[in-house]
Amino acid sequence: MSHILIVEDEPVIRGALRKLLERHDHSVAEAESVEQAHDLDPADFDLVISDLRLPGAPGTELMTRFPSTPVLIMTSYASLRSAVDAMKMGAVDYIAKPFDHDEMVMAVDRILKEKHISRHNDVMRADLARNWPVTNIIGDSDPMQALLDQVRKLASTDTSALIRGESGTGKELIARSLHEHSERRSAPIITVNCSAIAAEQLEAELFGVEKGAFEGAHSNQRGLAESADGGTLFLDDVDHLPVDAQARLLRLLEEGEIRRVGSLAGRKINVRIIVATHNDLAACVQRGDFREDLFYRLNVVELRLPPLRERGHDLQQLADAALERACERLGRPNLSISEEARDAMQRYYWPGNVRELENAIERAAILAEDGAISADLLGIDPSAKAPRQLADPQEELSLEDYFARFVLENQDQMTETELARKLGISRKCLWERRQRLGIPRSKQASSGG
Repeated sequence: MSHILIVEDEPVIRGALRKLLERHDHSVAEAESVEQAHDLDPADFDLVISDLRLPGAPGTELMTRFPSTPVLIMTSYASLRSAVDAMKMGAVDYIAKPFDHDEMVMAVDRILKEKHISRHNDVMRADLARNWPVTNIIGDSDPMQALLDQVRKLASTDTSALIRGESGTGKELIARSLHEHSERRSAPIITVNCSAIAAEQLEAELFGVEKGAFEGAHSNQRGLAESADGGTLFLDDVDHLPVDAQARLLRLLEEGEIRRVGSLAGRKINVRIIVATHNDLAACVQRGDFREDLFYRLNVVELRLPPLRERGHDLQQLADAALERACERLGRPNLSISEEARDAMQRYYWPGNVRELENAIERAAILAEDGAISADLLGIDPSAKAPRQLADPQEELSLEDYFARFVLENQDQMTETELARKLGISRKCLWERRQRLGIPRSKQASSGG
């Protein structure tokens, strides 16, 4: 649903335009003058429709107040001069009064569609500027082909999805694939890592803030969920979502409505929800950390990403693709992976999955002195004893069990930086999980860093 502001001093015209837009499923706010519109938050609106001649300042002044919002100008003076002047000052379009209802609806729909495309292009440019671990989904193995078949079937729907997989397996890549192959692809996908935002800030970041909701809330703030309107909202590490935010997310799923922090009024938005976690959400429900009703709303379809050690020959394909990107990025053409290195990679258990593989390949590409990458440059130990969960896949150990076991078995021989790299996580995340699981650092590690 789009949010439109009408600025018009004639009550009859203003009321008729409001009814017209509401009949076409737009949310509408009104103001009688530019001065009255100044009290409203620009972040609240997708489009401003304003009369050119108003009491006080002219409608073109709104382009200064709403610099990121398209402004459609109406005028009774249907002359080329007034149209050209308004457009030169930044109006997105011009419409003459009295306007035809169909003409107005078509103009509004076109402007909003163009805005969605512009937002999508901005998001895509930002994505291209980032160093994505995998630019395309690579995987001929049976587990990956089964997963991609599910993705193809699910992409054409608006159904919520839960993506599960260990850290570094590519959960965000699958979410983006679902979005890019859906009818929502012309609108943005907004990605939120719930574990990267402080719990006390996450609710406001996601659902927005009403002015005066708390000390420091000096203006209305649009949340990330509203920014995803028309597109997809992807919540990674959704098990970190605080209880209050879980309630707001449930409301969005059930009613298509969000309520900003500190507001009593709801706002209709149209988003698809995709979530991901490396933990067992059902176990989180049993512990009382996650709402059961929200779990069932999210877990309509579960997509399981296989760990790298279960993907067979995909490992070599991923390594070759990673090397090609690293060579292009580093300006080091003609590097190749030796057979010795390929054998070492195949015997290693890759606890950090694809992310760890990418890091190992980039490290080797930087350090290689000739055309072939040797095994020692990868910085992995294929002879290291795999944790029991990895050695025996029949054992149903949780990821937290695996994390605890890996840290306890290796922290005497590794620094915190090395542990974090092997697990495919940051040092900060390693420290936070130690605290949560009550795993002390060994004296050796404490003294060695």
